[in-house]
Amino acid sequence: MGAGTTVSILPCGAMTADLTWLLLAPGRAIRNRQNKHLPAEWVDVPTHCVLVATPDGKLLWDTSCPRDWEQRWAPTGLQDFFPYEKVSDDEYLDSRLKQLGLAPGDIDYVVLSHLHFDHAGNVQQFKETNARLVCSEAEKKWAFGYEGPFNGAHLKADYEGLDFETVSGDEEFLPGVSFIQTPGHTPGSMSMRVDLPETGTMIFTADAVYMGASYGPPVVPAAIVNNLEQFYTSVEKLRAIATSADATMVFGHDPDQIKQLRVAPTGSYR
Repeated sequence: MGAGTTVSILPCGAMTADLTWLLLAPGRAIRNRQNKHLPAEWVDVPTHCVLVATPDGKLLWDTSCPRDWEQRWAPTGLQDFFPYEKVSDDEYLDSRLKQLGLAPGDIDYVVLSHLHFDHAGNVQQFKETNARLVCSEAEKKWAFGYEGPFNGAHLKADYEGLDFETVSGDEEFLPGVSFIQTPGHTPGSMSMRVDLPETGTMIFTADAVYMGASYGPPVVPAAIVNNLEQFYTSVEKLRAIATSADATMVFGHDPDQIKQLRVAPTGSYR
């Protein structure tokens, strides 16, 4: 257990999208924003980062979406399917850090659950700092290995030119902070476990589990899944860990849960 460790959840506004991207169900058809007036469930897709302050340094989990999202995402076409329009100036990552009295240079570790554009969108802010950039070995191999500027929601402009350290397997990274390999959504998706003295165990699933409705049971997959068999295996792996540790699960993009959490800059977990 990480004595002296605190967790701050940084809400960074929301994208919007057809719910089918997040929950597959019969009869749904994915629509872009030009057609969102047609029958479909167009919902908020909140995005957040997590600051874990430990005696061994400050760790930032994920970096959310960039301010220039519309221009940067244009090559992918996905700016019309996931517009990042429900965000105010004080909700962008750089603003959230300032609210906590921090700048990019104050962060010791930037760990990415995976390298999709809504999780790695601001990692370039840490290029000229001493922060150690970390992702899973499988994710780095995939994200740097494909041809062309993007592949699905992986966009090389987000992370090219950066040097990532990698982890493989489930391991404790800092005292009380562990990474869990949960592939399926992407080849190298990870989740994070933080053991806190007062709160107990928290598990940040990132996109291994989009929302409570995805978690089930029964588990409901999403449209964006690289490997469906791995996805199901990873969800059940997280469920077993959560049950054993009586953990609080924090899902990747749950519009209801984010409103129920203690969030920065006013709230934190200890």
